[in-house]
Amino acid sequence: MSRILIVEDEAIIRSALRRLLERHDYQVSEAGSVDEAEALDPQRFDLVISDLRLPGTQGTALIERAAPTPVVIMTSYASMRSAVEALKQGAVDYVAKPFDHDDLLKTVARALEQHAAEAAPPAATSSAAPPQELIGDCEAMQVVYTRIRKTAPADVTVLIQGESGTGKELVARAIHSQSQRARAPLICVNCAAIPETLIESELFGHEKGAFTGANAARTGLVEAADGGTLFLDEIGELPLDAQARLLRVLQEGEIRKIGSVETRHVNVRLIAATHRDLRAMSKSGEFRLDLYYRLNVMQIDLPPLRDREDDILKIADVLLEKACRRHGRGGLKLSRAARREIRDYPWPGNVRELENALERGVILAEGHLIHPDDLGLHPAPPLSRSQPKPAAPATPDTREPSEAELDEEDLSLEDYFQHFVLEHQDQMSETELAQKLGISRKCLWERRQRLGIPRRKSARSRTG
Repeated sequence: MSRILIVEDEAIIRSALRRLLERHDYQVSEAGSVDEAEALDPQRFDLVISDLRLPGTQGTALIERAAPTPVVIMTSYASMRSAVEALKQGAVDYVAKPFDHDDLLKTVARALEQHAAEAAPPAATSSAAPPQELIGDCEAMQVVYTRIRKTAPADVTVLIQGESGTGKELVARAIHSQSQRARAPLICVNCAAIPETLIESELFGHEKGAFTGANAARTGLVEAADGGTLFLDEIGELPLDAQARLLRVLQEGEIRKIGSVETRHVNVRLIAATHRDLRAMSKSGEFRLDLYYRLNVMQIDLPPLRDREDDILKIADVLLEKACRRHGRGGLKLSRAARREIRDYPWPGNVRELENALERGVILAEGHLIHPDDLGLHPAPPLSRSQPKPAAPATPDTREPSEAELDEEDLSLEDYFQHFVLEHQDQMSETELAQKLGISRKCLWERRQRLGIPRRKSARSRTG
């Protein structure tokens, strides 16, 4: 059982964090300051989780005083620059407050695994051994492991391509952890999850008064990654103006905040990922061709889960064990029928969909076996862009179908979502589509990714 020391001056946060970790079988001790932590001898713990701002001495002092015990720093989102400085001082990772429970548990597990690996004596390993968190032994994944091993120390730009849910961020983390920048920050950004009006400010920062609402200067995420690695997920969604700024970062190593006349030099390794065809997008004018060539120095192609038949059940077993630990349901197993269904299902959402299905199974299972009904898997909807719904009316009808009509057509909610988006996305902005469907823009984007419905250029230009 791993021993963890929490250093936090707010008793409510400290006790909540303790309960969370103890539910996941960690042995936890508490301290309210650096002095209290030193009295407990932090070096005898496997991990220290410390708030950045503590009464008296700052939490970063524990990085040196607890060594070789790893330290994870907690900080508010507004103190991103301080978190990056903590990483440069030797913290193994940081957690932004208010923290997401799953993200915090993954950070803790990753820090403990890394510390255990560093403490363990060196062992003979295969030249294509899978990096931590990546699972699978199929031929296609062996190629991926080899490419990661060769690419990581080269410090070149990397383009990761693969369908949504195949594990592109895990590959980026593996490259960073095996690179010469492993002790520097890794900043991950989902370009599609940030509104187009804010993406440039988020990436490159802005000066006070640069635009309406810019009440204070802000450090961009590119600058926050200085000395480390910047991972841009779904880079195909990046607006053209932001693409031009990013190109300058790659060519000259320079950034300029919005509203500033000064340029700053940065030393950042860029890893980009996308499920879209950037070359085709460059031909249609949606993506800069010169940026595509800059990104595609090294390319790693991730295979979809349906092409990894030998790995599917192995991945399912690992994900099931993690889900059982999260929900405190040890001993759950997949029935033979459930294993057959998992093996034969096409997995359009890839590993992310598999993880969600197993999570459902753990929650819904009665007894010690998870059955197919618990997984909630259904055949992929027959409606697709290549097979439009037959007998469409000659005159376009933009009204929403009634519930009676939906029953007659036997459409599921996902069928209806896909049908509605494909029919109306040329006439409506993303905001209008989300409002009509009664969901948020973020939820709209996530469903697009899951169902493989890209945003069209005509719709992107009218978002607001």
